[in-house]
Amino acid sequence: MTTIDNTTIVEPEDELPSAPAERRAVSDATPMVAIIGRPNVGKSSLFNRVLSRRHAIVSEVAGTTRDRLISRASWKGRPFLLVDTGGLEDDPEGNIPQRVQQQADMAMGAADLIVFITDAIQGLTATDEAVAQRLRRTDKPVILAVNKVDNDNRELAASEFYALGMTDTAFISAYHNYGIYDLLDRVVELLPAPEFVDLWDYENDLADEPVEGWEDAGEDAADEEDIPAPPTEMRLAIVGRTNVGKSLLTNTIIGEERSIVSPVAGTTRDALDTEVEYKNHLITLVDTAGIRRPGQVERGIERYSVLRAVNAVRRSDITLLITDATEIATAQDAHIAGLAWDTSRGLIVVVNKWDLVNRNRFRMERVLHRVQERLHFMSYVPVCFTSALTGEGIEDLLDTALSLWQERQKRVPFRELQYLLADAVSTHTPPSQRGNIRNRLRIRRIRQVGVNPPTFAISVNDPKLVHFSYRRYLENQIRDRFGFDRTHLRLIFRPDRDERAPRSGIRSRGSRRTNAAR
Repeated sequence: MTTIDNTTIVEPEDELPSAPAERRAVSDATPMVAIIGRPNVGKSSLFNRVLSRRHAIVSEVAGTTRDRLISRASWKGRPFLLVDTGGLEDDPEGNIPQRVQQQADMAMGAADLIVFITDAIQGLTATDEAVAQRLRRTDKPVILAVNKVDNDNRELAASEFYALGMTDTAFISAYHNYGIYDLLDRVVELLPAPEFVDLWDYENDLADEPVEGWEDAGEDAADEEDIPAPPTEMRLAIVGRTNVGKSLLTNTIIGEERSIVSPVAGTTRDALDTEVEYKNHLITLVDTAGIRRPGQVERGIERYSVLRAVNAVRRSDITLLITDATEIATAQDAHIAGLAWDTSRGLIVVVNKWDLVNRNRFRMERVLHRVQERLHFMSYVPVCFTSALTGEGIEDLLDTALSLWQERQKRVPFRELQYLLADAVSTHTPPSQRGNIRNRLRIRRIRQVGVNPPTFAISVNDPKLVHFSYRRYLENQIRDRFGFDRTHLRLIFRPDRDERAPRSGIRSRGSRRTNAAR
């Protein structure tokens, strides 16, 4: 373990802090398929083709993929985990290439089936022969997929790969979607048979178990508005500037080396999804690349890495903004927090590397004040202090995330919202526009229409009359009354459908006809 420019580097032989029994990586019984091969043979292209989406970054630069990319896939009703790996090399030089090889070795060790990718254009190489020799010693099924076979001449030239002696060989083109279906058919055939479950016995066991609280439910159980939404999987996006400890924090939470840790900026490129179980809750951690200022982002791989990080924020429930304890709440941190604000995602500011600063009773107060000052538009954001190196504060961080998640799932009954609206309007009457009483804002009703984030629809006579100060006033009233202390609230002002035309001295056409008849 070394330290360079206040950045702690965990060497391969260093051990991560052991995770407690209540926090562990999810051991899924779903079979795993690993895609391996030397650099720039089209592993990520095949990965994206099977998933039918651009999940892995594809580039002509060799060594683009570094960490293991794991995603769920299925073919003909058979689910499996698909793993994309970095390129295998004979003699990797440097810390990052060596760690890439370790990631590929871990993928092959955990896989139930291996897809060995080669390149028909470059032909059979010494690296291909070395990988094939290694795969002969494994007892796992292996499929040789010769990629970039998109015409008859290349298919004829690709026949030299039969010299590797692989029993299952397929000619494919991931870019042109050639031979992919036949490859997937063979993959499903070679996967281990799924475990048989007797559904009849399972249903009988469930029928014999009493439902807790059913006797005391009464008529209130029929009111769906008072019943909170059932808990589901929580997705946490770990974002921040470069070299703030995002990957090391991910590894510490999981308790194993999931992401490559290096002092080199931009080590993590793709968005890495990892499932972990904590206190009987399923959490998906998304480790992302560091986000630099727009003017500093280089074109190419880094640009796509930033796009993956931004997309991770959009598809997350809660965003963990990782900051450096030695450089608190920079302008770039506020910019990244704005991404969560614009998408109405939950946000937790994580002050990492807390073990590198001189701590006293006033240090934490100054940090909290600095964060609230910089993120003044999100003053309700909780702040956690952690050390990814020592494991300090990890439990408190996960507990805060679960508490925030439950707060974002909270539902408020319609009747209590109406009482709140009556009290708020009577205490502070909506202001009129330019002193004209006819243009005064009139609020009819309020109803919660969604969760995560809590969303409230407010019926008014004219949404244009809602001033931002009164919007903020109503939001604060909801927060104080129902305990929304740390989450973003979404208020939607809609025109009331039952709103009648304001009274005036102008008569309608029907009244004129009635008077004329008289």
